[in-house]
Amino acid sequence: MIKQIEFSLPNYRYGFHLITKEVLSHIGDLPETGILHLFLKHTSAGLAINENAEASVLSDFKSFFTDWVPERYPKFEHKREGADDMPAHIKSSVVGQSLTIPITKGRLNLGIWQGIYLCEFRYSGGKRRFVATIYS
Repeated sequence: MIKQIEFSLPNYRYGFHLITKEVLSHIGDLPETGILHLFLKHTSAGLAINENAEASVLSDFKSFFTDWVPERYPKFEHKREGADDMPAHIKSSVVGQSLTIPITKGRLNLGIWQGIYLCEFRYSGGKRRFVATIYS
């Protein structure tokens, strides 16, 4: 059986945001076993699974990505949507827009320190739209 749910999350500021609980609140009960495929319908944000306990990990990610793909890079041609737009597209392409997570015993089978992150690469990206597909 396949179940598909589309939902939005509110605007988040530039940075990395733990959204595991928000995702679960939108998709409802999970099957005993299966797979969750989560897709983000945007090109200036990304999805990742990473450390969910230590806040400094998130600030370190933000620092790295900000330094790695700087705003106002002189060789960028795409500038009409703001200084953060082209860097956001590059970061999104590297991080990716989808995750596949196993479902076991009716729960996401994540590691003890893992969580789902929205990687917001715009200062004002707006609401972000998702498609969750559950295979059971």
